[in-house]
Amino acid sequence: MFGTVATVWVVAVFIVFGTMLLMSALARLYRKAGPHEALVVYGFGGTRVVKGHGTIVLPMIQVCRGLSLELMSFDVAPQQDLYTKQGVAVTVEAVAQIKVKSDMESILTASEQFLTKTDQEREGLIRLVMEGHLRGIIGQLTVEEIVKQPEMVADRMRSTCADDMNKMGLEVISFTIKEVRDKNEYITNMGKPDVARIKRDADVATAEADRDTAIKRALAQREAAVARAQADQERVLAETLSMAKQAEATRDLEIKKAQFLEVTKRQQAQADKAYDIQTNIMQQQVVAEQVKVQQVEKEQQVKVQEAEINRREKELIATVLKQAEIERQRIETLAEAEKQRLIAEAEGHASSIRAQGEAEAEIIFKKGEAEAKAMNVKAEAYQEYNQAAVIDKLLTGLPEVVRALASPLANVDKITIVSTGNGDAAGMNKITGDITKMAAQVPALFETLSGMSINEMLSKVRLIGDHAPKPDVLPPAGDGKAGATGAGK
Repeated sequence: MFGTVATVWVVAVFIVFGTMLLMSALARLYRKAGPHEALVVYGFGGTRVVKGHGTIVLPMIQVCRGLSLELMSFDVAPQQDLYTKQGVAVTVEAVAQIKVKSDMESILTASEQFLTKTDQEREGLIRLVMEGHLRGIIGQLTVEEIVKQPEMVADRMRSTCADDMNKMGLEVISFTIKEVRDKNEYITNMGKPDVARIKRDADVATAEADRDTAIKRALAQREAAVARAQADQERVLAETLSMAKQAEATRDLEIKKAQFLEVTKRQQAQADKAYDIQTNIMQQQVVAEQVKVQQVEKEQQVKVQEAEINRREKELIATVLKQAEIERQRIETLAEAEKQRLIAEAEGHASSIRAQGEAEAEIIFKKGEAEAKAMNVKAEAYQEYNQAAVIDKLLTGLPEVVRALASPLANVDKITIVSTGNGDAAGMNKITGDITKMAAQVPALFETLSGMSINEMLSKVRLIGDHAPKPDVLPPAGDGKAGATGAGK
């Protein structure tokens, strides 16, 4: 088992190693062309150009070389003098930018020309061609044209070299002249006539400017002198007029001051008088407002007192009279309960007497009848006593009602009386009269709570006296049967 596992691992290692070797070999065979170069593959299958992608190069039967498509920049400066159309020897230094064209045909042409050469050899060949064309172009132009129109020289150079560059698979991107010089100072002296002319024109212009300046200065001085004299005359005249106007202004000012002082004093007097009048009016208004405020305060105090009286009245109704009503109901309930108890007691006592036998029936019947009558009288007395007690309670509570109505006045520390003088119902008489009226309303309050008038209540009191039990109502004491019964019992 262990040997089988080891064999499997060995086979896996060999497979991985073989795969890596195969991938490494394929990676060496696969060549890629960057955007700045082109690959020229020749050998088995002919020559082909690879640009912008990769290809597989078979070893031993194919060869792959790279051709740079980058821009080449080099100086074009012939060592020998170049002669212009005028026969003037000049030295020209220029800079050229050249590259291989991007089409396949041009790349194949450039590879035929420069694939096996170094960069220095390729630039040397191109420089010779460029210098030859530059010599021919300089010979067709004057020094002035070369110096003043370098763009024209560059255009001619590009158009002239285009055919030769195409034959080599190249193109001229730009051609720029850096410097043009000569040994005989022709270029230096070329500008001297213009400089002399310009200098002469400048001197003439300077002299004319000086002359014009002097003339204008003299004219300006003369005009300034005339203007100064006129200004002096006008100044003297203006000063005279100014002094006269100042005198008139001073006079007018004094007059206006006097008038203003008069008007001011008059207005001041009027203002003082008006101030006094207005002060008196304001004082009167203040006094009137104070009186109104005092009246309002007194009215508010009266309202407060009335509200307190109403509150105490309601409190009295809620406390004293309500308690009296409750007490009346309680007494009535007790009386009714006592009445029912006595009736039940009488009935029970009569039943027990009838149980003693037929022999004493008549005697017991009479006794029970007498006791029943007595109990009825007593119950009626209790009932009358209930109403009388309630009335007595209400009557005895009337002073407390009056005292409760008058108690708010005991809590008043100070009473401010606002009197308008309307007869006797004013001032302190108003307060005492109101208290008397409140006391007079107590019987009406009693009648409202009890449901009967004072006169009816007094008549009820008289009826109570009339209905009181008399001694002759009871059985006579000399009744032999009753006495015998009592004695026997």
